[in-house]
Amino acid sequence: MSFAYFLRRAATYWGDAAAVMQADRVLTYGQLDERSNRLANAMLGLGLVPGDRVAVQSRNCVELVEIECALYKAGLVKAALNPRFTAAEATDVVSNCRPRVIIAGEGFTNYSPRTQGFDSIENFVSIGPAAEGYSGYETLLARASATMPNVRVSSDDLAVLHFSSGSTGKIKAAMHSVGNRLASLRKLLVGMDTLPRPGDRLALVGPVTHASGMLMQPYLFCGATLVLFDRFEPAHFLSELQRLRITHTFLVPTMVNMLLQEPSLARTDLSALKQLAYGAAPMAPARIREAWERFGPVLSQGYGASESTSGVTRLTKADHAHAIACQPELLASCGRPLGETQVYVVDEAGQPVSGDDIGEIVIRGDDVFKGYWGAPELTAEVLVDGWLKTGDLARVDERGYIYLVDRKKDMIISGGFNVYPTEVEAVLYQHPSIVEACVFSVPDERWGEGVKAAIVLKSSANVTAEEILSYCRGRLADYKLPRSISFVAELPRNPSGKIARKVVREQYWTGSDRRVN
Repeated sequence: MSFAYFLRRAATYWGDAAAVMQADRVLTYGQLDERSNRLANAMLGLGLVPGDRVAVQSRNCVELVEIECALYKAGLVKAALNPRFTAAEATDVVSNCRPRVIIAGEGFTNYSPRTQGFDSIENFVSIGPAAEGYSGYETLLARASATMPNVRVSSDDLAVLHFSSGSTGKIKAAMHSVGNRLASLRKLLVGMDTLPRPGDRLALVGPVTHASGMLMQPYLFCGATLVLFDRFEPAHFLSELQRLRITHTFLVPTMVNMLLQEPSLARTDLSALKQLAYGAAPMAPARIREAWERFGPVLSQGYGASESTSGVTRLTKADHAHAIACQPELLASCGRPLGETQVYVVDEAGQPVSGDDIGEIVIRGDDVFKGYWGAPELTAEVLVDGWLKTGDLARVDERGYIYLVDRKKDMIISGGFNVYPTEVEAVLYQHPSIVEACVFSVPDERWGEGVKAAIVLKSSANVTAEEILSYCRGRLADYKLPRSISFVAELPRNPSGKIARKVVREQYWTGSDRRVN
């Protein structure tokens, strides 16, 4: 079984039905199958061989779905750059994974063979308008065969490099194999509250290069329609939910909060909506209750990580209903283990905890990634005896519901995106006026968690917070930027002399029953 087979079957079953929609563009299942065949053959025709990387950077568009399907068919590896990456971050990724081709959407065709770190790229392809030095995407498709390429892949073959911030200050790439992705598909389908059917429509507004993209193949498997948005504008999104009779959607908590503040929500007809899934960050129980009242009994939640390929726990619609009716504390849970994956909360000795005891979430299963690209030491830290150590601290109740309490690692989740403090600090330390910097999370009403920096300046420095933020803007993606900066005379240290990040952070979380938000 393979993704290529699934799509061929879908084209047979629902050839004239819409597979992907965006604005006024509609791509049928038959067209998606044919065009992804053409793109797969075009990539192989450029001399690529299975296992080669193809970099992709674009805002959400129909072509991103074609590209994913084509790369599966050709046995090539998708290296999807977040569209919010700065040029420096994109260079970091490309110089690490060394793709042979880059496919760029409108606004991302400023790379060339002369760009530092891009020397491995032999072919530059533009999805949108013509760009100097770039081949046209449609031209490549028109010249290629529409026949399914004769490429066989195995479950251990690398399929995707999933990039996120790294604890070392460098962007890291989680290696997802074909088997990982197939396990993710099985798990998502088995664990869905409302299994999608032909005619159902899934609205994807987050970058499909990120968490939202994990839902593309499961919904295509079922014959549903993917409805893509290239940006999130609350009023427009609600209008489209009503106009298009959207049945399913996935949002990060920040987006849910913004919709709750949108005046037009009160007059939006959401009667077609069967499921509003939220995840990628914790959500405040008070907001969950409000969303249940405003959107209806359609909420479900998932918890997962890049390293687990997809969600590993699920708080179902039935769980939400039960919590709101008679067990409100359950709304603070991220649910129970999903599908075939083993999930435990264990102490330092590796023994399961219970009651009020806190331990680390560990995961084992076919969906657990193969490690970090080019980083065996980092891989060895998180993959131990077949178990993925998530770094998330939690407790578990007698019915198996897991409650996130804190993070063992210092990662911040802001607006659904992972931010590692060391990556932000590495940029701050390049500023000539800064002696020391400590970056940490603070509760944020809009973004869930905000990125904050406490900074010690040189005695002779005369610099403002805005000047420091301006310095960071060209070096960090916008979601990684500190949302507030405090200037301090000194930073506390632990006995070994290192800056005590948790001590600095603690004052902002006093009174919270968990250290995630």
